[in-house]
Amino acid sequence: MTERTHDDWLALAAKIEPATTAWIGGPVPSLSGATRTTVNPATGAVLAEVTECDEHDVDAAVAAARRAFEGGAWSTASPRDRAAVLHRIARKIEDHVEELALLDSLDAGKRIADTIAIDAPGSAAILRWYAESLDKVYGEVAPTGGADLAVVTREPLGVVAAVVPWNYPLEMAIWKIAPALAAGNSVILKPAEDSPLSALRLAVLAAEAGLPDGVLSVMPGAGPVVGRALGRHPGVDVVTFTGSTSTGQLFQQYAGQSNLKQVWLEAGGKSAVVVLDDVADLDAVADGVAAGIFTNTGQVCSATSRLVVQRGVAGELVQRVIGRALAIDVGDPLDPATGMGPVVSERQAARVLELMEAGAAEAREVHGGGLVPDMPAPTYVRPQVLLGVDPDAPIAQTEVFGPVLSVHVVDTVDEAVAVANGTPYALAAGLWTDSLSRAHGVARRLRAGTVSVNCVDALDVATPFGGFGQSGYGRDLSLHALDKFTGLKTTWIHHG
Repeated sequence: MTERTHDDWLALAAKIEPATTAWIGGPVPSLSGATRTTVNPATGAVLAEVTECDEHDVDAAVAAARRAFEGGAWSTASPRDRAAVLHRIARKIEDHVEELALLDSLDAGKRIADTIAIDAPGSAAILRWYAESLDKVYGEVAPTGGADLAVVTREPLGVVAAVVPWNYPLEMAIWKIAPALAAGNSVILKPAEDSPLSALRLAVLAAEAGLPDGVLSVMPGAGPVVGRALGRHPGVDVVTFTGSTSTGQLFQQYAGQSNLKQVWLEAGGKSAVVVLDDVADLDAVADGVAAGIFTNTGQVCSATSRLVVQRGVAGELVQRVIGRALAIDVGDPLDPATGMGPVVSERQAARVLELMEAGAAEAREVHGGGLVPDMPAPTYVRPQVLLGVDPDAPIAQTEVFGPVLSVHVVDTVDEAVAVANGTPYALAAGLWTDSLSRAHGVARRLRAGTVSVNCVDALDVATPFGGFGQSGYGRDLSLHALDKFTGLKTTWIHHG
């Protein structure tokens, strides 16, 4: 494919006609007739009026999902038959990769350079991975006496509610949907209010690929309404959620108030990147530190928003990081040359700016930050680097979800580990060192679900992703994700 220019993407965006209605076995308006305006954060222009669901629409979606599950067309289909459908959905994504990339860029302000190279094709690849895994996951035969046979099988759990955030709209949906569908469940997807368009299009493509009616529904709407209704619904068996810790705690409450449904949480993060004083290539490290926080405008749950660096290399490294931060070209996300786009909404921009101002008051030295002037919408913020921040200061403990880096200079490895582990979160961590023994030793001491050594936010569908503490529990990606969507069943046969 020829690489498209800024003008190419603008022309394609002008022609796009997004799907706007909820999906329950087909496009359906909300029972109330309500809609919500979705806005392009890069321009402030209205993109579409999207169906606004409520608890009554959730009842309809749950009923359809339950009928589909108990009907067995999907839940009892052979692994190979389910795999064939998942492969066809992946092919649909590949065939519509530019459209899906554009929808996420327009809806969430994401750089088209990322959505066309990573998010959309990556979503298809994840579906294919789970499709290929299905006939390679086996049950067990337990050791019993000679007159008995005990077989342990994995059974789909039923109706899964997947509640996803706005920072990676399509890809986060696929992280949840792919293993849940692969296991034979019915799924109700609730996209974020700010970014529903790619999820609605995905529902259409899945149906075209042959996914039976009711197996995948999409419910756009407000979190406190649709999310709450799904969390409290007695017909929902599992909730899988990515988002803030506070919302994750609500889902735990909803489960206790209803049917004790399983709740799996990938929640907040305040990850640290630790740089030891034996590193020689400070340019490579500076590139990694900058990418770790400024990618996707800092709107990444595993963003390494705290730099913990030993004093011996701190001076030179920090100046390199500041230089890279201030050189980032903040601009139109549809321009492939743009280094960083807007945040997802004016509301999120206001929150980031408030935290930037508070962080500046807590720092000894401030570089960057604030709104970028003369932009088409007040959603473009400058990267900010804060020096001389106390590790216990609010800005070093609060998940900003924006391009804000706090710098913490330490003397010893022990101090570096203590600072890195010194938040309630434990989703990810980074480590830069030229010593293999130090890499092993320090990585073991960092409390995080993933430690990326001499690389940035290491991730692959074959490896589990998730955290500890207030970052939640359970794992996305890898075969371990199937654990969330299946239950172990023992069938004991006495034949003696």
